[in-house]
Amino acid sequence: MNTDFDIIVIGAGMAGASVAAHLAETRKVLVLEMEERPGYHSTGRSAAMFEPNYGPAPIRALTRAARRAFDALGVLTPRETIFFMTEGQDKDFDTLMQAQAGMHEISISEAHEKYPLLRTSHVRRAILDPGTADIDVDLLHQHFLKTLKSHGGEIACNNKVESISRGNGIWRVDAAGISFRAPIIVNAAGAWGDVVAAMAGANPVGLQPKRRSMAVMPMPDGHDASAWPMITDAGETWYSKAQSGKLLVSPADATPVDPHDAFADDMALAEGIDRFQQAVTFEITRVEHSWGGLRSFVADGNPVVGFDGKLEGFFWLVGQGGYGIQTAPALSRTAAALVHGEPVPADVLAEGLEIADLSPLRFS
Repeated sequence: MNTDFDIIVIGAGMAGASVAAHLAETRKVLVLEMEERPGYHSTGRSAAMFEPNYGPAPIRALTRAARRAFDALGVLTPRETIFFMTEGQDKDFDTLMQAQAGMHEISISEAHEKYPLLRTSHVRRAILDPGTADIDVDLLHQHFLKTLKSHGGEIACNNKVESISRGNGIWRVDAAGISFRAPIIVNAAGAWGDVVAAMAGANPVGLQPKRRSMAVMPMPDGHDASAWPMITDAGETWYSKAQSGKLLVSPADATPVDPHDAFADDMALAEGIDRFQQAVTFEITRVEHSWGGLRSFVADGNPVVGFDGKLEGFFWLVGQGGYGIQTAPALSRTAAALVHGEPVPADVLAEGLEIADLSPLRFS
């Protein structure tokens, strides 16, 4: 195995795979992954949607800038989203409408036509977002991994980073008994981002993994909900969508946890299912299985992207929260440009992205 590279990317999830695919076009790149396969944690446990109105302003800009790449790759399947305002969610409803682009309010009867099992007495108002879509996460991830390999990039799984040191302008990364060397490290370690940073001697950015639980259940008897909209409430206390012939329901939980192989929180699932049950007219009789994933945030909710202010050659690419899939095509191009010392892509800036909102220097 080669041990000398131009860039070492730590983490083969969506963030690491996508930026490595771009960097490998002109650099010799190695991706180190601690699990036996890429995308084992958050990437492989995502019911991802393309939602251009979801998240803080930088996320919305990156998501909209990603649309062209998604369309070219054929990874989107249109699925509308309906947001319901229930009792006590007036402020949440107003906040949602203030930040929106392309959404509009619809009547309760229109919402019922689109989601026939809606309990209309439970809903006060409704918003339709016609521009959302399902994302084929695996197809997108595999595209980046194949692109990386086609450019000569390498992926080493079962290679958990054990130590990181720097001397004479070169980083040394020890993993699985092998020492790898490169002048630049890209920290795309997801929930483990601050752990990796500490090994390198960088100050943490306050990365906080948060657990998200998901229940998988059968379709309602007598109904095929495969093409029905995703539905959620304005306060984001639950959401549901169809996927692979099943119905997914999440309590939209965001419980702070340490980095780990996440599992569903049964209590949170029960509460989320109960809130969902109040909004629909069919009875949920069983949960076939459940799973949990980690969504990692820093305090302001924006990703951390850029070179560390104190450690030469240490590049941050963490904190994508629950938006890592929908922003990946644009965020990876942005990150690769910053690694190369090149201007941020003009089409990304045209969507209103302020690069200072992503910089790790904002924590100084």
